[in-house]
Amino acid sequence: MRIETKLFLYLLGFFVPVTLIYGFWSKWEPIGTTALTLSALLFALTGFYLYMTGKKLPLRPEDNASGEIEDAEGNYGYFVASSWTPLWLAGSGAIMFAGLAVGWWLFIIGAFVGIVAVCLWVFESFSGEYSI
Repeated sequence: MRIETKLFLYLLGFFVPVTLIYGFWSKWEPIGTTALTLSALLFALTGFYLYMTGKKLPLRPEDNASGEIEDAEGNYGYFVASSWTPLWLAGSGAIMFAGLAVGWWLFIIGAFVGIVAVCLWVFESFSGEYSI
C-alpha cells in the first residue's frame, strides 16, 4: 500500500498549488475552483485511507524496493483459455442501451439475450473443452 499512498499524496501535492494558481488567476471563479478543490480533497481522502490501511497490513512484495518477481508468485486463479461469451454479453448490453432510445421491446430482447449470456458465462468452466 506504500506505493499507492505515495501516488495519491503526490497528486494531492499537485492539485493544491494548481488550485491556488487557478484561483488567483481567475479571481476565484466558483466552478473551476470548486472542482479543483474537490479533486484535491478526493486525493487527500484516498491517500489518508491508503496510509491508514497500509499501517495495519504487512508489507507486500510490491512495497519491497529490493524485491524480486519470484516474491509475488503464486496462484492467481483459474482463467478460461478462450471464450466468446463476453462478446455476446457486450452485444446484449448494446442492444439494451439501443432499446432505451428505440423502444422497450428492443430492451426486453436485449435483456433476454443478456440473461442467457450471463448464464453461459457463469457455467462455461463446467462443460466443454476447457472444463475444470
